[in-house]
Amino acid sequence: MKIFPAIDLYDGKAVRLYKGDYNQMTVYSNEPLEVAKKFESLGATHLHLVDLEGAKNGYPGNLDTIRKIVEETNLFTEVGGGIRTIETAKAYIESGVDRIILGTAAVENEDFLKEALSLFGDKVAVGVDLKDGFVAIKGWTEKSALSAQDFLSKMEALGVRTVICTDISRDGAMQGSNNELYKELSAQYNIDLVASGGVSDIKDIRTLNDMGLYGAIIGKAYYIGAIDLKEAIEVAQ
Repeated sequence: MKIFPAIDLYDGKAVRLYKGDYNQMTVYSNEPLEVAKKFESLGATHLHLVDLEGAKNGYPGNLDTIRKIVEETNLFTEVGGGIRTIETAKAYIESGVDRIILGTAAVENEDFLKEALSLFGDKVAVGVDLKDGFVAIKGWTEKSALSAQDFLSKMEALGVRTVICTDISRDGAMQGSNNELYKELSAQYNIDLVASGGVSDIKDIRTLNDMGLYGAIIGKAYYIGAIDLKEAIEVAQ
């Protein structure tokens, strides 16, 4: 299983939100590049970046910061947050990002998703953020009418290879990952599933790894010292 330590970006800083609430933001570092380099020094090979301004506003807010991270580390880098046009997708791919994550756009605009898949193939992942079993959009501020199962069935049919699944109710809350949900979804669909939201301790990593999940994202648990990143990477291998 691949471990993706996460950096959420807002105004060029590394931050975390509590349950997706922009009013409950903690700044962890003014230098996201240094955070990424620290991850790399601890053995990380993959990195999950979220442009929170992009998620909220629908256009990139941290492209320069992301470009710097791509240029100055050897990490496999995936980026999500506000990628709603082919131009934005191209800008990220051309800046050297390994994978882009489509969220709101994949829910609301199937033609856009199809075009992105035809242009960029496996460089496209889809992020599905779940709120009470339904897909949430627009930086988690709105709940759509799509159930998780309906959405994943559609993604699989369209040829999406990687899906990042976040349970918003667990995100940043340190309540453990929703293992039942991930177990159910990974058994049901032939996709590379990445667990996100609520991964709180090494036990969560072991459980997810034992399920055969493709990846797990570690956010707040790393920043507050609840998970030792080096140990998590070793357990996942």
